[in-house]
Amino acid sequence: MATKRFTKSAIDWSKFAERVAPDQKPQFLILKTRSDNYLRRVFANPESAPKLDFSSYKSKISIAGLVDSFQKQYESVKIPYPEENITPKINEQEKLMMQKVQEFISESNKRITSYQVEISKWDKILPYEEMTMEDYRDAFPDTAFDPVNRPTFWPHTPDEQIGYKRPEIGSGGGH
Repeated sequence: MATKRFTKSAIDWSKFAERVAPDQKPQFLILKTRSDNYLRRVFANPESAPKLDFSSYKSKISIAGLVDSFQKQYESVKIPYPEENITPKINEQEKLMMQKVQEFISESNKRITSYQVEISKWDKILPYEEMTMEDYRDAFPDTAFDPVNRPTFWPHTPDEQIGYKRPEIGSGGGH
């Protein structure tokens, strides 16, 4: 398998920087510095191993066949480059995450429209500072003070009212 020398980083650092939270900028800068240092170290080395001049070794070494056997062994050595099998898994995960993102976006848009309806409802109501008791009763009939139809007793809390039933705390017969 022939190796391919990369010429630039696969990371778009400007887009990455836009997505980093302000409180995580120092960690982002450390990551970018480490990545840049790694790229510099990789680019400092040649793309392929240097070629050995076995003819000069043959002229200097007097043992017959030693350099030839070294040359044969050197040329037969093939260092296996790891097979790339992670990208399909990453692409599959990306597709799943994009589906989840699209679902989240559609759900968020539904929530946004419901919130906009709620906001428009609140925009139609008079500001609290300008309301009279009657305006409040008209706007919020469930919570407005209505001594004629729903009288309450002091201190006007639910547990002090007539007909209040205490909720069951537990079914055990303990203390």
